[in-house]
Amino acid sequence: MPWCPGGENKLKNKKPKYAQSRLQRNVLLLSAFLLFTAVVWFDRTFHPYCKNRFSPQTIQDVNDWNKYQGKTFTVIKVVDGDTIDISIPDGKYNQTRIRLWGIDTPETKDTKTGIMYFGPEATEFTKNLCFEKQVTVYLDEGNNTRCKYGRLLAYVKLPDDRFLNEELLSEGFAYADTRFEHSRMEKYIQLEKEAKEQKKGLWKEVTPDQMPKWKRR
Repeated sequence: MPWCPGGENKLKNKKPKYAQSRLQRNVLLLSAFLLFTAVVWFDRTFHPYCKNRFSPQTIQDVNDWNKYQGKTFTVIKVVDGDTIDISIPDGKYNQTRIRLWGIDTPETKDTKTGIMYFGPEATEFTKNLCFEKQVTVYLDEGNNTRCKYGRLLAYVKLPDDRFLNEELLSEGFAYADTRFEHSRMEKYIQLEKEAKEQKKGLWKEVTPDQMPKWKRR
């Protein structure tokens, strides 16, 4: 090989490629570790039941869990079979409106449908069970806490430890609402099936055209 003047010095000052690769690898490992640490910190800081951690809905969800979950309030109004008001302010309102999770009772207030078959009976049933009584509110893990109308979505426990949602289903005053996933859906479908088999409540005489449109589909 021909001799190159000054070649020895160039080789002496040049760092091996493997040393540069090792340095780059260490930098990447350190960056990955710092990123992982940041993700874990954010995960522990924000509420564990929120799906979209940085959306306005997330902030609402966190506030609702802190404000309502496992807490007891008085029912001050029964709107209809599946909707009640409890005695705690909600934003600009003096009360919080709850839409019962996982069920749908026949309408009594909807101007489009009018008063549906067994709607008044369902409203009266709910009123007898909870009006002016202390109830405990439970939200659904993994779901948003509000419906599109801003109502709180909840399971409501009665003073005797029964759940209002389940009683409405068991006695034939409500349909198991399968339009929206929730943690108790399979149980609610079974409760509806049993009420239907025993011809309880509305199941004694209801006809398909008297059911909600979503149920007919």
